[in-house]
Parts: sequence; C-alpha cells; structure tokens
Amino acid sequence: MSGSPVSSPPSAPSAPSVSAVDDRHGRRAARVLAVCQALYTSSVSIDLTLTGLVGYTLADDKSLATLPFSLITVAAAMTTIFASFLMARIGRRAGFMLGASVGALGGAISVWSIFHHSFWAFCAGTATVGVFQAFAQYYRLAAADAVAPDARSRAISTVLTGGVVAAVLGPWLAESSRDWLAPVTFAGSYALVTVLGLLSAGLLALAYRNAPPVPHAAHDASPARPLGAIVRQPIFIAALANNALGYAVMMFVMTATPIAAVACGHTIGDGAQIIQWHLVGMFAPSLVSTWLIRRFGVLRVIGVGIVLSALCGVLALGSTDLPHFYAALACLGVGWNLMFVGGTTLLAQSYRPSERARTQAASEFTTFAASALGSLFAGQLLARFGWAAINTAIFPLLALAALATLGYAWSRARQASSAAA
Repeated sequence: MSGSPVSSPPSAPSAPSVSAVDDRHGRRAARVLAVCQALYTSSVSIDLTLTGLVGYTLADDKSLATLPFSLITVAAAMTTIFASFLMARIGRRAGFMLGASVGALGGAISVWSIFHHSFWAFCAGTATVGVFQAFAQYYRLAAADAVAPDARSRAISTVLTGGVVAAVLGPWLAESSRDWLAPVTFAGSYALVTVLGLLSAGLLALAYRNAPPVPHAAHDASPARPLGAIVRQPIFIAALANNALGYAVMMFVMTATPIAAVACGHTIGDGAQIIQWHLVGMFAPSLVSTWLIRRFGVLRVIGVGIVLSALCGVLALGSTDLPHFYAALACLGVGWNLMFVGGTTLLAQSYRPSERARTQAASEFTTFAASALGSLFAGQLLARFGWAAINTAIFPLLALAALATLGYAWSRARQASSAAA
C-alpha cells in the first residue's frame, strides 16, 4: 500500500498564560471589593446621616455633638499605618476581614451606648467604626496592585462604583432601620452597621483571595528605596496632594453643610437630601472615570476635578437657596471623585512592590490626617465665621493641589524632552 499522509493528533488546548490568569484574578478581585465597598459605604452613610443627631441627643454638652462623627476619621488616621503594615504581614484578605469585623463590633458598641444613654461609649463605638474605614480605604489599592498598569484606573473605578448604590441606599437604610429596636430610637440603625460589617467579613472569607502584585517592569525586583526618596518624586507629590487635599476640602465642606443648611432656613430633611446627592456625586463618576482617564489623560481629569471642587465654593458663595446647596455639593462630590481616582492612579505608579506597604501607609495616613483636620475644624470655623468662610477657605487648598499637579506635568514633559534629545 502506498504511503498515505499520517494525520497528526489534535494538539491539546494550550493552558492560559500567566498574564491572562492574573488579569482574570484582578478583575474578579475588583468586583468582590466593589461589593465590599458598597457594604462599607452603606455603614458609613448610616453614621454620616445619624451620628450628629445621636451625639446631640446623648451629649450633656451640646458643643460636643459632632465629636462622635469626627472620631471616625481621627481613628482611621491613627490606624491606617498599622493597617498597611499588618496586611503586609498577614495578607490583604485577613486584614480586610479583621477590619470588617471590627466595624461590626463598633456598631454593636453604638447600640449598647444608645440603650444605656452613654455619650462616651457612643464615641468609642464610632471610633471603632473608624478602624473599619482605615482598612476599607485599601480596597481600591488592593485592586490596583492586582492588575497591569494600563488597567489600574479601571480597577480603582470598579471598586469605587460599589459606593454608588450605597450612596443612595445608605441614608434610606438609616431612616428605615432606626425603629427596628423600638422603643429605643436609632439603635436599630447601628445594629444594621453590625450586620453590614459581618456580611463584608463573610464575603471576603468566601470570595476574596490574596495575590502578589503583578510584576510590570524590570525595576520591580530592585531593592526598596528610602521612603524620603519615594515621597520626593513629583508623581508622589501630585498623588498625595490630590488625595489628601481633595479629601480635606470635601470633608471640610460636607461636615458643615447640614448645619449650614438648617441655619439658612432649610429643614433637617433638606440637609439629609443634600448630603445624599453629594454622596451620589462622589461615587457615580466612577462609572465613567476610567474612560475619561484613557480618553483625556489622568492629569486633565484631575484638573477638571480641581475646577469642579472650586466651583462648589463659587456656587455656595453665590447664594444660600436650596438649588445652590444642591449644585455646590454635587460639584464637590464629582470633583472629589476625579481628584481621588486620578490621585490614586498616580500613587499606584509611584512605588515598587517592595515599597508598597510604606508608601501606601504614608499616603493614607496623610490623607486621613488631612480629612480629620477638615472635619474637626469645620464646625468651629462655621460657628465663628459662617458658611462663607468655609467656602472661601477651600480655594488655597485647591490651588496647592493644582500646583502639585502642574509640577508633575512639567517634570514629565522635561523627562520626555530629555529622552527625545
């Protein structure tokens, strides 16, 4: 028989590449963390909506009414460095579960304090929720570290979109749950904070897995640089300025807004709705911020965020009627989002994997410290100098953020020119 061509056996399907596996893991991690962000934002929205009112009810000295809410941010600032180094040792999954569990404990302490009419125990409960905030603020950075550089802004935006639904539902949950443990008003709302924390811990245990940072460049294996060398980089300075100053401006105005709205003749319900739509403005742009960064570049997106934040001050100074309150706080929310997503994108590009814990800890501590100062001083400045002073004070801070961003843009242009030459 004449030789006939022998057909080769079908080749086995090739295994997925490491990069494809990493990409799938990164996208899955971002989706899980987006749900965790929604649960966390819902619990914080309850505190944001009710803590001032509960503090006023429990405090003998009414000037301390906003202290429980301020302690959330203060506790987060004090804990954020510890959280970063702890997660570097035990892993992000265990750290995030610990943070969510502590948040659940904070809700339980708050419930106990309301039942026993203890202002200082309530302060302890809200401060414990601040520890949850310190861990949860690393959700976006964990998502960014798990994907390639060109996908980082998308991963950050995915996580932050988890806050969109929570921004709408949070105040409604606070209102609808306040009589769950009747006749003790508001105790049910803080019981819900406990439930949300436990749900977050359970989701992390079941669906989230640790992954090493995706290597992206030859220098990834280089030894860690001194922290001073990292923070002197123009890219880090720009990232920190937009994260910290953007957060400080947002907290400064947002903390004073409900009090200012009532002082200007609007109702408590109006003040709550203003904050509710401000929260929507904070998180809704995450649905398109990735496209905006890819289409226009991260620096232009940051610039628009700074301009919108400044427009908040302009609108608030223009009038104290209700439409101006809504428009000003909406601009502030969107401006914060663009500054924060852009700043976080730059931050994720400023360090090597071996430098991650120290760099992120330095950035998050500074951001929370600035946010805490904004929250603490807002009430005092409002009481002494009025709503106009609050909005005038944000312009120098935004100018500093703009200068830092321009400084990075100039340094990048100079490096490009040198490389071309």
